[in-house]
Amino acid sequence: MIRYTPFWKTMAKKGFTTYTLREHYKVSHGTVQRLQRNMSITTDTIDRLCKILDCGLEDVLEYIPDPVEKDETR
Repeated sequence: MIRYTPFWKTMAKKGFTTYTLREHYKVSHGTVQRLQRNMSITTDTIDRLCKILDCGLEDVLEYIPDPVEKDETR
């Protein structure tokens, strides 16, 4: 699963708010909501966020492996 926890930490560290993203950088409300819900966004959007925040990919998202489900039929 991809999570955007680092994104929110980077935003706070750099003094950005969702209002700043939406109003100054014209990031859509829908994109902000998708980030808040850890939903998928395009690589173009990830690239744009890295440029806006002047940061690396690891400052925007992290990969968390899904828990391994036990196959009860075996």
